[in-house]
Amino acid sequence: MLLRKYHIVVFKDNEGACRTLRLRGWIFFALFGLFAVLIAANVHFFRYFSTYHNLKTNLEASEKTISEQNNQLLTLASKIKTLQGDLTRIRDFDSKLRVMINLDDQIDTNTSVGGSKSQDFSDSYLPVYRQELLARKMHNFLHQLNTDVQLEEVRQQELMQAFKGNLELLAATPSIWPCEGWVTSPFGPRISPFTGRSDFHQGLDISNQVGTSVYAPAKGVVSFVGVEGGYGKTMVIKHGNGLVTRFAHLSAIDVKEGQTVERGQQVAEMGNTGRSTGPHLHYEVRLNGTPVNPMRYILN
Repeated sequence: MLLRKYHIVVFKDNEGACRTLRLRGWIFFALFGLFAVLIAANVHFFRYFSTYHNLKTNLEASEKTISEQNNQLLTLASKIKTLQGDLTRIRDFDSKLRVMINLDDQIDTNTSVGGSKSQDFSDSYLPVYRQELLARKMHNFLHQLNTDVQLEEVRQQELMQAFKGNLELLAATPSIWPCEGWVTSPFGPRISPFTGRSDFHQGLDISNQVGTSVYAPAKGVVSFVGVEGGYGKTMVIKHGNGLVTRFAHLSAIDVKEGQTVERGQQVAEMGNTGRSTGPHLHYEVRLNGTPVNPMRYILN
């Protein structure tokens, strides 16, 4: 059968002519086999394409889910970082209050949530690319945050008890800004505007217009009113417990020596008297005669 010859006769219309093709039987089987192979290949590629399409669809859905999870985790990380900053500010405020009422700080404040203050949350957690590991670290971080909040609540309760027994001390602590303006020279080492050499600035310089109101930062008794060398017109208030505040370069003083003043009461006006480079208030806080940073006490 495979070796037999087959004749295919092709007639041409309206010409009366024909053409004969002689083919062996194996050629038909070869053509049939080729056709079957093509059909099988098409079926295989169709199945492969369907599988590929399904995998691609699933991959796109998974990538979308992962992207949404990443956004949620990053949002959560941002909120946790904000909470960390809030807790740090509360701790700083807590420490400042303890200094004001002479309450020893027995809790180590050199560590913050999750470790040292130098270890930033975003540096420790955000670069983590594995979702499970990131979620686990965030869970641990939240647990540590909850622990620190509980410890801070205990400290706040201790502060409240201390405040009840130190109301007079608190009222006599210089805890508000003495005037409005902007700090042009902070407390500490600086280059002198007069000599150009390094010196130690014993207070804060707060600049504003001449005549700006100056207020008593706490309850106290005016111990000095007058001109004091390079300070120009100067006023000194004694608040008790070794705390004294000095106000220099004033244009006017509204109180007298021996007068009792209350926190927030206007006591003077800003000026440019004495050795001064412009209108400002030189504000000092001294503890037992030693200059200390006024920012140590200011709360507002």
